[in-house]
Amino acid sequence: MATLTAWKFPTPEGADQALATLEQLQKQELIQVLDAAVVAWPADKKRPKTRQLHNLAGGGALGGSFWGLLFGLIFFVPLLGLAIGAATGALAGSLSDVGIDDEFIDEVRSKVTPGSSALFALTANAVTDKVSEAFRGSQAELLHTNLSGDQEARLREAFSDVDDDAPAQV
Repeated sequence: MATLTAWKFPTPEGADQALATLEQLQKQELIQVLDAAVVAWPADKKRPKTRQLHNLAGGGALGGSFWGLLFGLIFFVPLLGLAIGAATGALAGSLSDVGIDDEFIDEVRSKVTPGSSALFALTANAVTDKVSEAFRGSQAELLHTNLSGDQEARLREAFSDVDDDAPAQV
C-alpha cells in the first residue's frame, strides 16, 4: 500500500536534504519512493520553487498535473505546468478522496512560508524503524499522511525530538 505524506522543514534546504536521505534509503532497499515533490521557499523570494522527483516527461507515479494542481491550490500559483482555472474546482474535489481537503491546503499554506520547505512523498514498503532512524533529529513536522490514526501517531512519535536516544517504535 502506498503512503502519501507531506513534511515541513524549518529551512529552505531541509526538504532537499530529506529527499536525498530518502533516495539513499531507497538504494538500500529500505523504502520505495514512488514519487515525490519538493517545495523550497527562500526567505528573500515572493514565491516558492518546486521540483518533482521524476522527470515530468516520464510521467511519475502521480504525474505533473497532480503536483501542479496541489501546489497551485496551496500557493495560488500555477506551478509545474498546470494552469489554475475553472476546472480546478472539480479536480480539487477529487483530491478530498485521498485526504487532501481544504483543511490540509490551509495547514500547508499557513506553515510552508518564506524560509521553509516541504517534501511531499508517495512511498511504499518502508522498513519503518530504519527510515525513522535516518530522519531522527531532522526537525521535520508531519503535515499530512494517509496512514491510520494509530500509524500516524507512531510516525509522529518516531520523528519527534522528545528523546533522540530512544529507539523508534513505528
